[in-house]
Parts: sequence; C-alpha cells; structure tokens
Amino acid sequence: MSNKRIGGDFSSLFDDNSMEESEGLRTLRISEIEPNKGQPRKVFDKEAMEQLAASIQQNGVLQPLLVRPLATGNYQIIAGERRWRAAKIAGLSEVPVVIRDDLSEEQVMQVALIENLQRENLNPIEEAQGYRELIDNYKMTQDQLAKALGKARSSIANSLGLLTLPIGVRDLLMDGRLSMGHCKALKAIKDPALMTEIAVRAAEGELSVRSIEAIAKREAKRDEEQKLIKPRMAYYTEVEMSLTEALGTKVRICEGKKTNTLQIAFENKDQLEGILRLMDVK
Repeated sequence: MSNKRIGGDFSSLFDDNSMEESEGLRTLRISEIEPNKGQPRKVFDKEAMEQLAASIQQNGVLQPLLVRPLATGNYQIIAGERRWRAAKIAGLSEVPVVIRDDLSEEQVMQVALIENLQRENLNPIEEAQGYRELIDNYKMTQDQLAKALGKARSSIANSLGLLTLPIGVRDLLMDGRLSMGHCKALKAIKDPALMTEIAVRAAEGELSVRSIEAIAKREAKRDEEQKLIKPRMAYYTEVEMSLTEALGTKVRICEGKKTNTLQIAFENKDQLEGILRLMDVK
C-alpha cells in the first residue's frame, strides 16, 4: 500500500471511468455503509437533503459513493455521505459504490476532504475548515490546493480568512443568515465585539452590505483620528498631582500643538495671594 501524499494529480481518483476500472462499480446495502467521522461536512441542510432525496427517487444515485472496507465487514464512506443520507431518505435499500482498499489512512482523509470540497455543497465555514485541515495536517500549500481544486489562490486565501472571524459571526454565516458579502465587509471592522454586534443586526435584516461598509469606514476613520492624538506624558500627570497638593488648588497642564500651558485655579484674590506666597512670588 502506498503511503505517498496525494498531490496535484489526484483528479483521477474522482474520474468516473478510472473508479469503475479500478474496482468495478458495485452495489451495497445502505445498512452496510458507515459515515466517516472525519469528513468536513458537519451540517446537512434539511431542505437541501429533501430536494436531493426527491432527485434520487426520480433518477437514482447518479454518482457512486467512494468507500473502503472495514474490519467489521461494513464499509466506510470516503466520499459521498450527502448522497448516502439522501438515498436513505428516499427509501433506497442499496446504492452504487466504488470500493478502494489501496489508500493509506492519510490518503483516505485527503480524498474525503478534497472530494467534499469539489462536489458537495458545503457552507463557507465548512469549506474553509476543509482547506485549513488540508494545509495544516497534510502540508498542502495554498497554491497546491488552488490548483487541485481548480480555484484561484485568492479564493482559497479569502475563504481561510473566514476562520479568523469571531465565533458568533462564523455561526451566523454557517447558518446561512449572513452572506459572504456581509462577512467581507465585516472583516474591515477591527473590534470583535462591534463586529459581532453589527453581524447580528445584519442577520436580522437591519443592515445591508453597503451599510456595514459605511460603518467600517467610519470606525477606521475614528481609529486614525485616535492615532493622531498625541499620547499624554505620564510625567505631566505626576506634576499636576504634586502641584495640586502643594498649592491646595486644582492644577492642570494643557498640551497644545506648539506650546503647553499651566493652569492654576483660584476663587478670589486672597486665594491667589496665598498661592503666590507658596510659590515665593512677590
């Protein structure tokens, strides 16, 4: 059994003719097949599954599942869990499969991830998680992944960027309550708490993508203005406190663009004369 990592030339694994030639197209009972716990899809949309089940009832399972034999005598899905679930809903007792027993554990996981990314209707977060797993666990670069999936590298990078969103925002995207357009606009908001607040409002229909972009621009401008404000020297604060205690009145140092001023508060002439005496001013 080969243990080499699957590279850019894995497309033959998913080619209908090569699959049929490698083991021959077979039929297995649905009860003999088990899902792969490591597959990237975590959420199966009920409405979409019912639509696929209706199509399968009418046309059958057009694309065979890719499976591997288990020691128990059953078979584990490498790719095609969505079709397997829909076939069960449709009331089928058997499904077409291609059996592969020549793949290492690492190759099985790679094939499962890549096939799902190519064929299944994953939500954006599941897709990004699949990319991340291939990069982290199987040492694929973004360029290799883009070539393997027939996508632009920028598309892979943008997808991976979704994983940096706060979890509340990711959940809204996963549930379909936010679009990719919403999330692209939200990423320009640097404050995670504000981003989540805006995301919730967008999910509730209060804010459009353009509205989010306007908010992001306003926040960015505010951040830039804050950077331009000269940080107050801690020394000035210490002097203010010392003089306030020594003179018995409020003292404040005011910073200007070119010159600074020292302000000493007094209520009347007597207090002013007292301050002058303390300062030894005649």
